[in-house]
Amino acid sequence: MSIEVKDLIKIYGEQRAVDTISFTVKKGEIVGFLGPNGAGKSTTMKIITGYLGQDGGEAVVCGIPVKERPLETKKKIGYLPEANPLYPDMYVREYLDFVADIHHVTDKKQKIDTVIAMVGLGPESKKKLGQLSKGYKQRVGLAAALIHDPEVLILDEPTSGLDPNQIIEIREVIRKLGQNKTVLFSSHILQEVEALCDRVVIINKGRLVADDRLSQLRTQNSTNSVKVSFKETLEAEWLERLRKVKAVHKLSFLEWELQTDEPDEVKKQLMELALQNNWNIVSLQSENQSLEDIFRHLTAAHPPPGPLKRE
Repeated sequence: MSIEVKDLIKIYGEQRAVDTISFTVKKGEIVGFLGPNGAGKSTTMKIITGYLGQDGGEAVVCGIPVKERPLETKKKIGYLPEANPLYPDMYVREYLDFVADIHHVTDKKQKIDTVIAMVGLGPESKKKLGQLSKGYKQRVGLAAALIHDPEVLILDEPTSGLDPNQIIEIREVIRKLGQNKTVLFSSHILQEVEALCDRVVIINKGRLVADDRLSQLRTQNSTNSVKVSFKETLEAEWLERLRKVKAVHKLSFLEWELQTDEPDEVKKQLMELALQNNWNIVSLQSENQSLEDIFRHLTAAHPPPGPLKRE
């Protein structure tokens, strides 16, 4: 495994920012690392990259214990932190040359040209870092993470500040890199995770609540919904009587949402109910749970008692 996290713990005062979490990421995987603000994502990433020490457990990168041999693991890792630290008075190429020297990169000019082209920095490459927009600063940070051709990429909010077109471009860069590298990245843009990842690791309040493929998470959290709107007003009890309905939510004066595992059966019953009572259905549709729905469920105030893990 390229990344192994084993019973990792980080404590600040009386708070366990990271509470005994374990997961692995292998070469060729792009894994989304998700959680609400304050869940412990950035702390975990800083421990994996050797920028922060843990209070318990172990982080291993490419078979090397991070805490025991931090310099060796840093050579294996390309890291883009959430707060991308740059020197505003340096020029783009000057900064990348500086980072390349730190990593003892040979053939610097070719490597700098390669990463500038890879992340789409060409039009801005002659500017000072302080003159760049936030989106282009993110690209510089990604280029710096790639300059030494690392085996493992740790990307904390890599598309932060990018416009929709830029997001698509960087998404393609990450997808290509994921073919022969290990990529762990966090994002609050869940559509981005759905587009790039087959697997996600979700933490909440420092604890692991899910580690699985997206398809399996959808199966395990299979509650779907049926949305229906009528021309007439009616009481919730009419809908609560329907078979296979778990819960009924009133969305507006005439619109309802019914939670169910069998949406087709519920839609059939709604049609029959409307015919029997001479009601007019304006719209009727079923919806599968999105990653956003699953995320909200798993990171609610009272998370599941144990993590959902891969088989």
